[in-house]
Amino acid sequence: MPAWTFLTNHAHVLLAIRRNPELRQRDISQQVGITIGAVQKILHDLEDGGFVRRVRVGRRNRYEVIADKPLRHPLEAQHTVEEILTTLEST
Repeated sequence: MPAWTFLTNHAHVLLAIRRNPELRQRDISQQVGITIGAVQKILHDLEDGGFVRRVRVGRRNRYEVIADKPLRHPLEAQHTVEEILTTLEST
């Protein structure tokens, strides 16, 4: 794995759950290449920030990306999560 990437692990987690909202945290962890603990922290951050909604379905969680939210950094605030995810999904 490279020493750094252009996207953060938060973006990687968002992309993983956008592609499959049924993923378990263990699956997200494997796809992104981070620990389950890191996935839990990132999901908590994303929920607190209003970027993800967790819905309990039986014994599992289903994650919904709230894609119309603007990005957080002032340089990107005129863009939404939807724009980034759509661009990445088209590759």
